[in-house]
Amino acid sequence: MLCRCASSLLLILMLTLGAVPTSAAGKLVAAVISSDLPRYREAHRAFVKTLAQKGYDQSNVEIVMQSPNPDPISWANSIRKFNAIGADVIVTYGAPVTLAAMREAEDIPIVFVDVYGPVETGISRSMTATGRNLTGVSSKVPMATLIKTMLALKPIRNMGVVYSSREAGSVVQLKEIKRIAAQQGFAVIDVSVSSPAALDAALNSMLPLVDCVYVSECSAGCRGFEKIVHRATEHQLPVISQMPDASDKGALVSLEVNPAEQGQLAGEYAAKVLSGRKPAQMSISTPKKVELIINMKAAKALDLHVPFHVLSEATKILK
Repeated sequence: MLCRCASSLLLILMLTLGAVPTSAAGKLVAAVISSDLPRYREAHRAFVKTLAQKGYDQSNVEIVMQSPNPDPISWANSIRKFNAIGADVIVTYGAPVTLAAMREAEDIPIVFVDVYGPVETGISRSMTATGRNLTGVSSKVPMATLIKTMLALKPIRNMGVVYSSREAGSVVQLKEIKRIAAQQGFAVIDVSVSSPAALDAALNSMLPLVDCVYVSECSAGCRGFEKIVHRATEHQLPVISQMPDASDKGALVSLEVNPAEQGQLAGEYAAKVLSGRKPAQMSISTPKKVELIINMKAAKALDLHVPFHVLSEATKILK
């Protein structure tokens, strides 16, 4: 649980005890993250900074964040608390908690952040009009670019996919991989991992069968990413992903959005909502800063040659 100032601590305590406070700072912005991950924390810091730049700071806005357990009941409970006290805006990080907010807070404006595939997950009707009392920022990247780059480095017969059937964005990513696999002629072997504790067993069953491992943005995959890279490297298998910082943690190829940009764009949306704009009037924002990263250290460890044309297409090369 994270809050901006001491009064936010009191607010969270009152929420926990079931007391309904009056607003002490004019407006209340309530934020909930799907899982306590670094990219959400980074996005939230940028969100708070942007709100202040737009004139919404500690003098007139109370900003409270909750990081509940990563499960549907906990997400829903957090949203209900903020719904009960009448938050002016609910900010949601990730598709799972955004879907919970849509069910639990129909009358409160929602600004979502870092949602992969808002349309595919059922959060929005289209990228130009959500059709609901919400708007936000998509983190979707062209998955075909990631796979095309990997295929230029090594042929793939079977791609392993680490995902979570409980997380909508992760499921969308698995579906995209399967669609591309059908076009490119390789098979997909997927394992659903709902907790870090289940990761070892999933890797034991999958790694002997695949040529490459794709890690979706599921919570367990994010938390266990370095373990996945370590285990895959032992089997001489490359790891690819579109998670922020995936390349820094050992991925051979990654296609990454910028979490700070996600938070900045969401902050701009929240400021407009606080000033009276309706979320349904605002189209969903898409990432402008997307980096295709090649990790040469990982390539060397896997004894893979990186052709010049692949390097020339990369926006960043880790040596």
